Amino acid sequence: MISLTQNAAKEILKIMQESDLNEEVCLRVGVKGGGCSGFTYTLDFDSKKTKFDLEFESQEIKILVDKKSHLYIKDTEIDWSYNLMDRGLKFNNPSAKGSCGCKTSFMFEQPEKEESARPSWM
Repeated sequence: MISLTQNAAKEILKIMQESDLNEEVCLRVGVKGGGCSGFTYTLDFDSKKTKFDLEFESQEIKILVDKKSHLYIKDTEIDWSYNLMDRGLKFNNPSAKGSCGCKTSFMFEQPEKEESARPSWM
């Protein structure tokens, strides 16, 4: 699940209205390789869901995430900061193992796989 705080939803809806986007448009959230820490968040508006997308709804905004990106950002909460020195979107990603000062780049460390059970004779 990807969720939005009230502040993030308010600002995203404002951007949608200023861009004359209709209610059919979804917020597309994803990741791509790059940035200071290895991965960077991507955001866009899209009206076409593909077979590779997961769809969520938060604060009455539909959110599309491709399944591959979802592996890296599941359970992320997107917030909006009004601080003068840090204004804009903030990503609270529990899967991120670190991030840099830009707040849009993060490191991801894949969870270790559990060792498979070994037979007693080994």
